[in-house]
Amino acid sequence: MIITVCVGSSCHIKGSHSFIDYLQKAIAAYNLEQRIVLKASFCMGHCSEGISIKIDDEHMSLNNLEELKDLFNNRLVMEAEKEPCIPS
Repeated sequence: MIITVCVGSSCHIKGSHSFIDYLQKAIAAYNLEQRIVLKASFCMGHCSEGISIKIDDEHMSLNNLEELKDLFNNRLVMEAEKEPCIPS
């Protein structure tokens, strides 16, 4: 699974750095380093919708860190555990 967080100027101002910080810690806490790749990207073109992220090829915009935590805990952990390990 690849999670990409926008770090373009609009998303950065809205707090995308806190998304990256949270995801780094959460991925490690759930021992998902071999199943989730965390990336950053410049503008994804959805600036007015919230902080942009992509889960593989699915784009979504989130308004705050709580929405990201809910998404991670209620969906992404389960999906990632079904993913094959990423070769080192």
